[in-house]
Amino acid sequence: MKAMPRIQKVMTAMPHTIGSDIPIKKAMEMMREFRIRHLPVQRAGQLIGVLSDRDIKLARSFQGPGELTVDDVMTPDPYVVAPDASLDEVAFNMAEHKYGCAIVRQSNGKVVGIFTDNDALRSLGETLRSHYKTVAA
Repeated sequence: MKAMPRIQKVMTAMPHTIGSDIPIKKAMEMMREFRIRHLPVQRAGQLIGVLSDRDIKLARSFQGPGELTVDDVMTPDPYVVAPDASLDEVAFNMAEHKYGCAIVRQSNGKVVGIFTDNDALRSLGETLRSHYKTVAA
């Protein structure tokens, strides 16, 4: 039996991050350019939230006058795990709480990765391929 993979083996390393004072328009451009749906939000080098494409869509539907910033729209206190967290634990927590991602942070506070629902599906697909043979239809 194989050992359970650690999140650092299946996460997206070195994720793009964004500052809390950045306009939402800039965040949208960044997400579109890098084809991502989640951005860890930092202030003074510290993780303070996560911004998702869903957060932006919801905020834009209620937007009044003035320009919104990442700080106005982000979800504070994101789901954070250590690089050595087990894949099954993270996946079950994400499903249980309906989290779209887990931010992977070292004990010194540095964000080193992100594990998204896409990463989870990729990992599932790889596991299935390694355990089952494909049968032609």
